[in-house]
Amino acid sequence: MRISVIGAGYVGLVTGACLAELGHHVLCTDNDKSKIDTLDRGKLPIFEPGLDRVVEKNRKQGRLSFSADPARAATEGEAIFICVGTPPLPTGDADLSSIDRVAQMIATEAKSDKLVVEKSTVPAQTGQQLKRVLEIYGRGSGARFRVASNPEFLREGTAVSDFLHPDRIVIGVSDEVAEKQLHEIYRPVLEQKFHCPVHDGACPPSPPPAWLVTTINSAELIKHASNSFLALKISYANMVADLAEKLGANIEEVMHGVGLDPRIGAHFFRPGLGFGGFCLPKDLQAFVRLAERNGVDFAMLREAERINHQRIAGFVEKLRHSLWVLKGKQIAMLGLAFKANTDDIRFAPSIELIKRLQAEGVRLSAYDPQAMEKIREQFPDLNCATDAYEAARGADALLIVTEWEEFRKLDWARIHKDMARPLVMDGRNLLSAEAMKALGFEYHSIGRPDLPVRGETKVLA
Repeated sequence: MRISVIGAGYVGLVTGACLAELGHHVLCTDNDKSKIDTLDRGKLPIFEPGLDRVVEKNRKQGRLSFSADPARAATEGEAIFICVGTPPLPTGDADLSSIDRVAQMIATEAKSDKLVVEKSTVPAQTGQQLKRVLEIYGRGSGARFRVASNPEFLREGTAVSDFLHPDRIVIGVSDEVAEKQLHEIYRPVLEQKFHCPVHDGACPPSPPPAWLVTTINSAELIKHASNSFLALKISYANMVADLAEKLGANIEEVMHGVGLDPRIGAHFFRPGLGFGGFCLPKDLQAFVRLAERNGVDFAMLREAERINHQRIAGFVEKLRHSLWVLKGKQIAMLGLAFKANTDDIRFAPSIELIKRLQAEGVRLSAYDPQAMEKIREQFPDLNCATDAYEAARGADALLIVTEWEEFRKLDWARIHKDMARPLVMDGRNLLSAEAMKALGFEYHSIGRPDLPVRGETKVLA
């Protein structure tokens, strides 16, 4: 099928490249010409493991192309996936202006029937408005528009695998024709019959993804409800971690025991510096605002948001308790991206942490395997180290902010020797407290006792 993808950000670029991998002919468009120029040069504007190989392969084979002219998407694609951003407004509502502009453009430029697919995360009932805009601005064109919702469940860092080997594919449609078109688009995924770039060969045996067909409103609601529940789960783990610290319990043991209940599960049940990135914070806010506008009290989610906002302040206070005075101290930060295996710093906990520490008058030295270029754009005066060892040299404290595997494998004996004071504040529970103490570090983590209690877990996965 000829497919157009409007928006070449995280979701759009992964969606376009993976649809091409399935055998479709895909045109990715974006109004950011510099982004398209980067892609045309064979480079990526984002870091996402495995995506570079998928893009390069399908460009060379002629199934994937890029354009800075969104109008081409409306004329060339039989199906058009809308993957533009929906950032938060000051009110917390999702900004849907890009969706509106794209809908008007499709309506005025299309010359034949189109399947228009919402891939962007949007509040429920957006699809109804999308239909209305297409009908109003497309009158007289002779083109008919079918609208569908196909929410994405991609995790940065594993997005390619998540697209090609999903646990579920949700489509919201209003007629059987749209359902059949989407089923044909995703048929290789449903049947797991394609060359898998993740495994570099045939797809390994695995359960087929759930194929869930709903109304458009339900599909939109599923996405927001899913992300908000994940945010709630993280905040709950952090709340219990704070209590575990007060009581001398080990949050690792507590969460493991709780997560063994299949009704709860262990995934996304880890304490730390709170959730960040572009999805959970904005989707939580938008979901709360949607509920409020419809007279439903979502105080539970507001509390989850409040708990998340407190994580950085609490972490800084822990640091202050250990160092006594923060002003003038040299602090090393390891990790700037909101999670490992991405260069995305949008709404990352590191941003608020940098601001708070700079306001305290500390001397910061920071390092991240992928996010250095982006952090320099936001904090041009920040001292950016070339590696973790340079960041730690002479530091009074070292903060682990992102759970990169690279940090787990560092020569910590070398770091101990190079630091002015061997104090490590592990905001991700990445390391073994027992091992760090054996090396002579003063080591503090989240929700775990400062001294091991009955055989503490050695290394976290």
